Amino acid sequence: MKKLLAFALAMVMVLALVACGGGSSTSTTPAPAATTEAPAASAPAETSAAKTFKVGVAIYQFDDNFMTLYRNEMLKYFESKNSDTVKYDVTIVDGKNDMAEQNNQIDNFITQGMDCIILNLVQTSSADAAIDKIVAAGIPLVLINREPLGDNGDESYKGILDNAAVCYVGADARQSGTFQGEIIAELADHGDINGDGKVSYIMVEGDPENIDAQYRTQFSIKALTDAGIEVECLDDQIGNWAQAKGQEITSTDLAKFGDAIEVVFCNNDAMALGAATAITAAGRTVGKDIYLVGVDALDECVEMVNAGTMTGTVLNDAEGQSHKAVDVAIDAMNGTAIDNYYWVDYVKVTK
Repeated sequence: MKKLLAFALAMVMVLALVACGGGSSTSTTPAPAATTEAPAASAPAETSAAKTFKVGVAIYQFDDNFMTLYRNEMLKYFESKNSDTVKYDVTIVDGKNDMAEQNNQIDNFITQGMDCIILNLVQTSSADAAIDKIVAAGIPLVLINREPLGDNGDESYKGILDNAAVCYVGADARQSGTFQGEIIAELADHGDINGDGKVSYIMVEGDPENIDAQYRTQFSIKALTDAGIEVECLDDQIGNWAQAKGQEITSTDLAKFGDAIEVVFCNNDAMALGAATAITAAGRTVGKDIYLVGVDALDECVEMVNAGTMTGTVLNDAEGQSHKAVDVAIDAMNGTAIDNYYWVDYVKVTK
């Protein structure tokens, strides 16, 4: 009986010890501890979407060396102005040298609610209707490269001065023509290669409706006569800014007038490139028995000037003009007052 009592007592003690050690068991999951940290701050509200300005750019013709440089530089410069707060959605269209086509494009820009229109006119003499309907729609207008003509066809379209939201950005073509003439006048023989006392030349003109073509034609020769140099015009033909026409006109004239041609004046470099091809084909040598000048300072022509295969050209600053047009357009869209004219200087390019 004593043994049984002792065994029972021992079992009670063992059970008591097990009960006391239960807190060390890994089978229970402790309750989460209370936290004293402050609640996390809420995420900042997203910034508002960037303001987008829609810009319509109408180019008279994509198939133009200078305007290709111009529009590409303009697009790059607009893109450089994009930021987190403002975007420029730029649409550039090709007028294909067709005023009816360009009028349709302008109508579309108005319907699309463009915030600004940048316009390189197909026909400067038809500027009034295009300008008036853009102004009537309340859209700022930046005219570029081709200065509109007045009603009499020989002066700037003064109507743009009547509206605070319209301007022209370009270069004074009289300066480019003057520089062409001065390049010839400043040569050692003043362009008189055969020494007969006068400079005999042919003129390859651009679009006759374009004031640039008119001024370059007029003022290149005026620079010679102002310098006291006698001139003789052997031929004056319309090349419409095209390289192929420049080659065709020059080739025909070289066959007709031969060595009598001392200077070939071209209203732009594209036509001068064509003229250079014709000069080479005729066995003539620029700088030796004939001179050749253009306008625009296309890369290829600058290389030719440096190589002596072109007498000179005049820089028509595509970068400077396109950047100014963009800056003015942005000012107009933001409601900043703009001037009616912005001029970018030409620069002579000679060897």
